[in-house]
Amino acid sequence: MTYLTREDCERLDREDPLAHFRDEFTLPEGVVYMTGNSLGAMPTKALARAQDVVSRQWGVDLIKSWNINDWFTLTTHIGDQIATTIGADAGEVVMTDSTGINLYKVLSAALTLRPERKKIVMEGSNFPTDNYMVQGLIEQLDSDYEIVFAEGDDIVKAIDSRVAVVCLTQVHYKSGRLLDMKAITALTHEVGAISVWDLCHSAGALPVELNACNADFAIGCTYKYYNGGPGSPAFIFVAKRHQGKALQPLTGWWGHKAPFAFERDYTPADDIVQMLSGTQPILTMSVSEIGIEISARADMQQIRNKSLAMGDMMIRLIEEQCGEYGFEVISPKGELRGSQVAMSHKEGYPIMQALIAAGIMGDFRAPDTLRFGITPLYLRYVDLWDAIAEIKQIMDTGRWQEAQYNQRHAVT
Repeated sequence: MTYLTREDCERLDREDPLAHFRDEFTLPEGVVYMTGNSLGAMPTKALARAQDVVSRQWGVDLIKSWNINDWFTLTTHIGDQIATTIGADAGEVVMTDSTGINLYKVLSAALTLRPERKKIVMEGSNFPTDNYMVQGLIEQLDSDYEIVFAEGDDIVKAIDSRVAVVCLTQVHYKSGRLLDMKAITALTHEVGAISVWDLCHSAGALPVELNACNADFAIGCTYKYYNGGPGSPAFIFVAKRHQGKALQPLTGWWGHKAPFAFERDYTPADDIVQMLSGTQPILTMSVSEIGIEISARADMQQIRNKSLAMGDMMIRLIEEQCGEYGFEVISPKGELRGSQVAMSHKEGYPIMQALIAAGIMGDFRAPDTLRFGITPLYLRYVDLWDAIAEIKQIMDTGRWQEAQYNQRHAVT
């Protein structure tokens, strides 16, 4: 067997067509940042944008900024930029609120399209917010609604003519497993149901083809692979065929057909704007545009190609250098994987804390998963080499057993 070397990684970095994008991000010296699947790195220009929005737009232009600095149209302007990265058309995406609130909106709207059906298919191991929001929604709506939780191959088996909505996450937050959006959406429509896709771990990381897959609704966040900043607003996709027909229940004034008419009664906008509710968080939204614009400018297929190559390399390095330490890679190899590598270990938490202390930033998901985000716009091949070398060193020395690494933090 031919083993990989750090020189191999350096060569790949020199040949990388995306290498120049790294210069557009501010990364701390001595840190290998592999948590971009949870919080993306800061684009260098984000600081100047934040200063401009606070000092000039808010501080000087004040309320005039709703018009002269286009605050009022930011939701659709940025939405159209996101649309170019997820296979959607202009006017099908809007930036607003959080992913949880957006899921509540789109699932409510989707259910109105199939009022005679009461079953919702979801993945039980999904990121909990999705499950919690849907559980809360159906408690409000009707006790006859039922969530059918399914895993793996059983997801397809659960999709039948009794189902109203199939609500799934394209890339699993923990394992990184990628679902076949096109095939599942086709089956969903074949039985007369509506599709809702969560793109939190796929948008900005790989080519998403919503319209090519004939998806109905989708949501996603912007603080991961779009590098929008902590808590940056999420987005909603509604296929144009459903706009003006499937209405969401949080009927705030921003979703009104004529918000500045100040009418007593609600009249919904007949386009994507109807998915809005209240006044938007302009500061964070403005700053988020910097990272989103970078993603919109990059070639998504090149991002995917590098992501797959890096993920496969990392798995190989784990097997070559750390095979004796009890790690089990739980992410699929090749095309079935999103843009992260996850592995399990019974001592995963203290191992990850020791890694972070050494400048290798991944994260931990209970009960035993270590996650490493593959973010091709700023992650290098040599970073993977250095991360695995540090894991090996931590395991060789037993450093993870030190008391400081075994104290649980509130956020893992």
